[in-house]
Amino acid sequence: MASPATSDLWISTFLQAQAAELGAANNTLLAYGRDLKDFADWLERRKVGFDDADRDRIERYLIDCDAQGLAQSTRARRLSAIKQIYRFAFEEGWRETNPAIQIKGPGRQKRLPKTLDVPEVDRLLQAARQTGRTKADRVRNTCLMEVLYATGMRVTELVSLPVSSARGDPRMLLVLGKGGKERMVPLSPPARDALAAWLMVRDDAEEQLVTNGGQRSKFLFPSRGKSGHLTRHMFFQLVKELAVQGGVSPEKVTPHTLRHAFATHLLANGADLRSIQTLLGHADVATTEIYTHVLDERLAELVLEHHPLAKDPKDKG
Repeated sequence: MASPATSDLWISTFLQAQAAELGAANNTLLAYGRDLKDFADWLERRKVGFDDADRDRIERYLIDCDAQGLAQSTRARRLSAIKQIYRFAFEEGWRETNPAIQIKGPGRQKRLPKTLDVPEVDRLLQAARQTGRTKADRVRNTCLMEVLYATGMRVTELVSLPVSSARGDPRMLLVLGKGGKERMVPLSPPARDALAAWLMVRDDAEEQLVTNGGQRSKFLFPSRGKSGHLTRHMFFQLVKELAVQGGVSPEKVTPHTLRHAFATHLLANGADLRSIQTLLGHADVATTEIYTHVLDERLAELVLEHHPLAKDPKDKG
């Protein structure tokens, strides 16, 4: 196959393939597009295109990114996008060589995710029961928070849940995750109760909508917006509001923080990494291993409590 004529065509063809073959999520595709466009613009200012850029050019671009003060994670992500498009180009026969294959990136810092302790989560859940302009809002907010904390779902997975998945008082929810992969997540009794209460309120509202000439929504959390369901942005704002109401620092609370709390609290109470990997929908257990700091703390505590040599000699006899 002949190489596309322009960098824009390279990028659009690559992104189309990612969407079609790998089922890449929209947010992932947008991030790839932004990173590759930045690289393309950098090359264009130097009268170079994707088709004739060499390893030296790519490394100079990365040095330039570093000089701009971009975060290590941002530089690592940009190199990842460049590596992927050149691997794709090589496989498609657009180039005879892959100039990015041997480039080592800055890596990613293994920062521990922000999380919440159990009392903080309890305060958020209590705030959800009391926050909202109407009773329907409060019932919905309670359902959102209970289900999120009970399952560790990604926010996109939660807000776009089809209502069909919640019918029949389910013990498990079928979740459509990244790359179109499905997984089952169990519901706790409080989450099931909150879900049942929300379904009653939601269905009543839907009946009134149909009576007035509207159409039923296929989503568990419907919205009149373009997507047809509650948006990530709206949920993000809700979580910040609940943090204020619950007396938890809004700076440490995001929808993703609750996902981290779910994993951290499970691990702290004896769950194994493989189970948590499955529940979170991580393709690789290496992604889940960031939570092993909890295991380290628990093991250290175990040794200090039970190992005979860890005892203070003064405590003996």
